[in-house]
Amino acid sequence: MESYPVVILGAGPAGLTAGHELMKHGIQSVVVEKADKVGGISRTEVYKGYRFDIGGHRFFTKVTEVQRVWREILGDDFIQVPRLSRIFYQGKFYDYPLSLWTTLRNLGVWQSGLILWSYLKAKLHGRLHPDYEPENFAEWVSDRFGQRLYQTFFKTYTEKVWGIPCEKIQADWAAQRIQGMSLKRAVINALFGSQNAKSLIKEFDYPVLGPGMMWERCQDILDEKGSPVHLNTQVVRINREGSRITGIVVEQGDRQITLQGDHYISSLPITALVRKLDPAPPAEVLEAASGLKYRDFLIVSLMVDHPDLFPDNWLYIHSPEFKVGRIQNFKNWSAAMVPDPSKTCLGMEYFCSRGDALWGLSDEALIALASREIVELGLVPQGCAIEDGVVIRQRKAYPVYDGEYRQHLKVLQDYVETFENLQTVGRNGMHRYNNQDHSMLTALLAVKNLLGESHDLWNVNVERSYHEEFTKDQWDTLKQSTVDQKLSPAPKASIAVS
Repeated sequence: MESYPVVILGAGPAGLTAGHELMKHGIQSVVVEKADKVGGISRTEVYKGYRFDIGGHRFFTKVTEVQRVWREILGDDFIQVPRLSRIFYQGKFYDYPLSLWTTLRNLGVWQSGLILWSYLKAKLHGRLHPDYEPENFAEWVSDRFGQRLYQTFFKTYTEKVWGIPCEKIQADWAAQRIQGMSLKRAVINALFGSQNAKSLIKEFDYPVLGPGMMWERCQDILDEKGSPVHLNTQVVRINREGSRITGIVVEQGDRQITLQGDHYISSLPITALVRKLDPAPPAEVLEAASGLKYRDFLIVSLMVDHPDLFPDNWLYIHSPEFKVGRIQNFKNWSAAMVPDPSKTCLGMEYFCSRGDALWGLSDEALIALASREIVELGLVPQGCAIEDGVVIRQRKAYPVYDGEYRQHLKVLQDYVETFENLQTVGRNGMHRYNNQDHSMLTALLAVKNLLGESHDLWNVNVERSYHEEFTKDQWDTLKQSTVDQKLSPAPKASIAVS
């Protein structure tokens, strides 16, 4: 048995940020992670010297404290990367964010006029029905951009990502992922280069060796400061007595260890968290856990004998005839990701679910599929050698916002909040499609709660002002806290930062 003031489950951005923030206040923690490396979906995989970013991670945030943590951990090992991405649709490439002139040229005057007319109709509908609240993704996008633009640039790609019709995806997901965007703003950006919306930024920070570099460095810092990070460590049971967690039983190889703490922070999938509780939670909680769904994905990385295939960081493949959803060009994130400057490494991302036909393909079949599609897309010239490939599979990459998720999540949230010494953080810990910075913010606020404050972690990335207007002054209280402050039971979260 080992004891620490705080036990942290999961070594992704949220879990490691919590450990790092606790360390700065002189509070030891232990972090357990079932994988063989840190970072979660923000890790960097390595194959024969080639480095792969799982999912694509831009380091850009409006949360100054998250920016501070990035700099504290990685220092000057960032590079500035110009953003360039495009959409492939019906055999043509469109700038993303949409460029007015490229879009007009590709669509033609007639189709562009129909999109504008559809947009104006949507705006008129909004004025005539001010109380209208879209319920699903299709309605939300059509309400803001018009039905025609939704059909052209949103529908096919979104359904490829999630594997279900847009009408079955809740409007919450659109509101969270497309915040602050409108056709008017897109046009202003195209004409004048405005970058007011996060989705329109034109350059971003990036660790020179990929995002995993950030979290590997954080792991080293924590280990050096006496807050160990244990990899290949599986949580097998979470012991509880009433409304308190009393210990975590973990498995390392053929031995089991019990970790005890005064407080627990979990970024495990909330569904897995409640299933590992002993005694088991009420039946309705387990039923709700079974109702939440996840979307998996896999990336096929191809090594191509060509120094410079295309200038984009990544491409969105909207055309339904191709199974690939997004293509990353790792060399254009950082040249250091590719060990041989005469080669290019592409990441072909396929969205799927464990057990479906695509997930069930062998690695050889997936490499053959990706190799065929990249040539058919015209991105690798005929006769150009694809020299090697590797497949990386990612379980539970995206929490699904289907028609039932909200009611199931509410049951789980209400139950988890009854524990006085447990907080859940991060994307999977809260079943919320958070970006990396939002996941880190939940961890920072969880630490503030341990130091006696009261913040509602579930409001992060719900209200836009919450993460965009989080001021420096609101962190002064935390910084003034004494290092030797005795940890008190975490207050029930009820007050959201405004």
